[in-house]
Amino acid sequence: MGGAVSAGEDNDELIDNLKEAQYIRTELVEQAFRAIDRADYYLEEFKDNAYKDLAWKHGNIHLSAPCIYSEVMEALDLQPGLSFLNLGSGTGYLSSMVGLILGPFGVNHGVELHSDVIEYAKQKLDFFIKTSDSFDKFEFCEPSFVTGNCLEISPDCTQYDRVYCGAGVQKEHEDYMKNLLKVGGILVMPLEEKLTKITRTGPSAWETKKILAVSFAPLIQPNHADSGKSRLVHLPPVAVRSLQDLARIAIRGTIKKIIHQETMSKNGNGLKNPPRFKRRRVRRRRMETIVFLDKEVFASRISNPSDDNNNCEEFEDERREEEETKPSELKPDPPVNFLREKKSEKAQLLQT
Repeated sequence: MGGAVSAGEDNDELIDNLKEAQYIRTELVEQAFRAIDRADYYLEEFKDNAYKDLAWKHGNIHLSAPCIYSEVMEALDLQPGLSFLNLGSGTGYLSSMVGLILGPFGVNHGVELHSDVIEYAKQKLDFFIKTSDSFDKFEFCEPSFVTGNCLEISPDCTQYDRVYCGAGVQKEHEDYMKNLLKVGGILVMPLEEKLTKITRTGPSAWETKKILAVSFAPLIQPNHADSGKSRLVHLPPVAVRSLQDLARIAIRGTIKKIIHQETMSKNGNGLKNPPRFKRRRVRRRRMETIVFLDKEVFASRISNPSDDNNNCEEFEDERREEEETKPSELKPDPPVNFLREKKSEKAQLLQT
């Protein structure tokens, strides 16, 4: 599934193509897609295909096409502070992008059938948190993944504001999926070969919209052959934030705001210093003499030694003048890691 847009040379070009084709339509979704490089979720030997608008599968690892993820993200209408459940969370690529929008007060859960894929997703999440420059630019809602069949979720689990299922849902499981939603919530899933958006408008009222035709592998049915009993999937509890977490979030937000204000004031609202125009100097030109003898033409350049000396002196004078008149504030300052400095200052204050 995919191939709706041209391949990109890198992640940003892929996003540009998705925007041009109107798959990405909102700023929040665009920022999330640009913040996480799709290639980071590929195995090394397959990264050449990361920026193509195609699905990728290797063993149990699977990524949907970028155009599909774009439509899903737009249809979910994500906002900070919402709760999200990803059924068939896979590599965690989608869950991580969603987490960038949900922010520190959101809930971000995923259910994945294969334990090896859960380990892969945790490795990729850890890599993103430790190495990505984008991580410090967002307030991140870190996803939590559990292993199990998403058709066996415990009936006493909490309901969610947003739910996505990444596998084809059979018609007989439609009501099961709907019951995972809060009133006012949105469910996006492949249903009868159509990517479908369902909004719960009341306790027993729904609005359904078909988005586009898709082809997904169907959900794997629970297998009770071994024990004959259902293995209920217990989702992580939605815990209240501790005072320590709230303090950390507030301190982090304050530091980011201060850094932003200092950067804006230092650079003049983010604009670089305007270019300084040099004064044009008029130099003497050497005389060229052309002599006509019969039908032949001889050209010679006659230079005065004093002219060469004068020109050299003019170049030296100009260089000296520029050095003397060049304001010191135009010299670039050495790079400073403001976030690290602020954290260090805060740590020193806490120690005292």
